[in-house]
Parts: sequence; structure tokens; C-alpha cells
Amino acid sequence: MNNDFKPLVFRTNGSGLWSERSAEVKVLHLSLHYTNESCTFGELRVYFDSWAWDVRTDGFIYTDKHWLKDLRKYLNENGLAGNDVSYSEYGMQGRNFVSLDVGELFIKEWNEMQAQRKGFHEEFHKE
Repeated sequence: MNNDFKPLVFRTNGSGLWSERSAEVKVLHLSLHYTNESCTFGELRVYFDSWAWDVRTDGFIYTDKHWLKDLRKYLNENGLAGNDVSYSEYGMQGRNFVSLDVGELFIKEWNEMQAQRKGFHEEFHKE
């Protein structure tokens, strides 16, 4: 049995307006932080290891083209509409997360995925 765990990593290439650093950024988790009532717009937060990327010295990942390309590829490969994701505004960026706008298709697929996971979890823990 292979117990190797490969962390999720997206790369920056220094192409952003707020950072020139090219580096691998370890992703800790993704969270659909907000959706409007009609589920046509929301905010996705991608939390990263702030020990490896410190926005005070490295700048914001926000607007880095390569990082967004890696994120979209990962989302598409995992059944989510990566092309329905774009950077949100500068003021929404955090010290340990990247804020992104998501649209209706992404939210629909995210909610379906969460429902499937919940169903699996409940089925797995039945007595």
C-alpha cells in the first residue's frame, strides 16, 4: 500500500500585479465562502500555507496568471467548472487565502459534489 501523500500545489510565475515571486504554493483547502440567494454568484476562497507564502513580503497571489491556470486545471480535472472562476477584487484578498468570484455553473457543481460527499459519509457511518 502506498501511503505517500502529495500535497496540492499551484505555482506562481511572478506575472501578477502584486507579486513578482515565482514559487510553488501549497494549498490547504478550498471553501465556497459565499453565494447569493439565487446561487448565481459566489466567492471561492483558496487557503494556502502562509508560512511558505507571506503576503507581507511576497505580495498577493491575486492576478498571477499561472496560479489561476493551475487552479482552473485542478478544478476541471475534479468535476468543477474551472472556467467559471476568476479573481475577485483586490480588497477581498486575505493574508492566507486567495479570493475568487464563481458563477452559477461552478456553484451548481460544487453543491452537487458536496451532496454526494455527504451521502457517502452518511452511508459509510451507518450501523
